[in-house]
Amino acid sequence: MTEVLAQYIESAAQLAPVWGFALIFFFMAVESSFIPFPSEIVMIPAGFLAYRGELTTGIPWVDAVLALISGTAGSLLGAYVNYWLGIHLGRPFLHKYGKYFFLKEQTLDRAEEVFRNYGEITTFVCRLIPSIRQLISIPAGLSKMPLDKFFIFTGLGAGIWTLILLLVGWYFAHLAGDMSYADMIVKGKNLIAENYGWIFLALAVLVAAYAVVHRWIMKPSSSPAAED
Repeated sequence: MTEVLAQYIESAAQLAPVWGFALIFFFMAVESSFIPFPSEIVMIPAGFLAYRGELTTGIPWVDAVLALISGTAGSLLGAYVNYWLGIHLGRPFLHKYGKYFFLKEQTLDRAEEVFRNYGEITTFVCRLIPSIRQLISIPAGLSKMPLDKFFIFTGLGAGIWTLILLLVGWYFAHLAGDMSYADMIVKGKNLIAENYGWIFLALAVLVAAYAVVHRWIMKPSSSPAAED
């Protein structure tokens, strides 16, 4: 399936100078919603095209920044769709009819279990974990997570993941002479899989820092009145 989609993306790349950022936004919104669509086939080629000056501005670093913004914004929109579904449709509806929208009941249950066990920080962490990355927004909606926190945590996670994919494409463009989009995507996925240990280590550090800061902020301050 990935190879077939890669062929379509390769054809769409001909439109990149004019519609590149709109296409990135659209496909990343689709990827981040409940529709199964791999983000690798969007952002890795985007990094490749940005390095070669084949996006709208023709200036590599500017195109890379705009691609990052477009990809992250699209991811936020798609995540909000799932958040909205969680809030307005509810668990019974999603369990009964989710299978018609690519939402398997066991997958929904797993996403909700993760969110219930680890709290709001999962909307950040799980954006970097395959298979549950998109669906973690649904239990956030079911639990009525505050929208501002949802956007902050989701935006951070989506932005980091988008940046990783963009840099992989940039790296391949720096190395490669001729490389098909399918080869680029397969090699990119393998490269990320080989380095997931470093990604999880960075996540662990960030989560630990968040826990320390959160505990420090939430710690009640002692006052003379309280001591009396």
